Amino acid sequence: MMCLVGPTSPAHAPLPLPLPRFRRRPPPMAMAASASSSDGAGAPVVLGCGAASADYLATVASFPNPDDKIRSLTLKVQGGGNTANALTAAARLGLRPRIISKVSNDPQGRNILKELQSDGVDTSFMVVAEDGNSPFTYIIVDNQTKTRTCIHTPGYPPMVPEELTQANLFAALDGADIVYFDVRLHEAALIVAEEASQRKLPILIDAERKRDGLDELLNFASYVVCSAKFPQTWTGASSTPVALVSMLLRLPSIKFVIVTLGEKGCLMLERSTTDASEAEEVDVESLLESLEQKVVLGSSMPKCIASKSNLRISADGVGSISGRLLLGTAEIIPSEELIDTTGAGDAFIGAVLYGLCSGMPPEKMLPFAAQVAACGCRALGARTGLPHRTDPRLAGY
Repeated sequence: MMCLVGPTSPAHAPLPLPLPRFRRRPPPMAMAASASSSDGAGAPVVLGCGAASADYLATVASFPNPDDKIRSLTLKVQGGGNTANALTAAARLGLRPRIISKVSNDPQGRNILKELQSDGVDTSFMVVAEDGNSPFTYIIVDNQTKTRTCIHTPGYPPMVPEELTQANLFAALDGADIVYFDVRLHEAALIVAEEASQRKLPILIDAERKRDGLDELLNFASYVVCSAKFPQTWTGASSTPVALVSMLLRLPSIKFVIVTLGEKGCLMLERSTTDASEAEEVDVESLLESLEQKVVLGSSMPKCIASKSNLRISADGVGSISGRLLLGTAEIIPSEELIDTTGAGDAFIGAVLYGLCSGMPPEKMLPFAAQVAACGCRALGARTGLPHRTDPRLAGY
């Protein structure tokens, strides 16, 4: 994927804008009514802090060359942003999400809020600026290579910590079961994380790439889900499995780290609740090889292969931890059914949030999350294909 970050405002030069007037959006009456009558009453609450944006998705036969003029095959305008997507997935699975983010009072911002509300995401803690622009992304989906290219324009003016009042922060956290961050809006996110930590709430961090505030947020993390390249980039380790050991050693509070690997599935290193320092050490790379040998070739549905529990797992030059390693496979999607991978990682995280809140063991949670992500890849956009908990494809979980 190639991502190009646009200017801080739609103008060609960052001209000074008038100071914005901010307002807190009250809970919409329609949403309040639907929430009180829905089957989700009493379901676990997940609070997310991070990106909410608009996506402009255009499919093309093949990616254009420089100076080309081509026609799109289809066009869809839909909500996007890592946190907003993950919370939408969690809402459809049965959780009660709340979101802390910022948009402007422009057509894009109003549509972002309306779409989240229609999926049952509580937007009453969003900041809405009367001036400026809401964040948006142009996404080019290449039908030939099944890849997508993103051109992102951040929202302006950006969210500042002063916009998150103590009253709203406390209200957003009251009754929450888990808190999720995508490491956007990092100054406000750190305030939320500090208060969540004081309340001893579990925290899940989406470590997609190095961002401002990431290292500070990781210190609060209970769980980390990261992209394929992140573990080695962050640790400087020689391989992904070695990097996972390094992450658990560097972050002693995290219970597990998952690295998503696209069509190759995922890898999870889980810390043991009891110490296995007296056990014989097992090299993490050799352990992964032994799990890979147990994968059944040709099986199209997601599976999980787990090592024995409470091993002493080591990595040369890094150290060792007490835990177990789990390898999750992805669903093999026929090429004619694979439409768009936009938001697959967000769907996976939404399912992990559901799995944690519902007490799923990792052996069940990893295939479940892979299945939810695969459902999303069968439609254009990050949200169109997200399944509800009643979807027959999820009946086995």
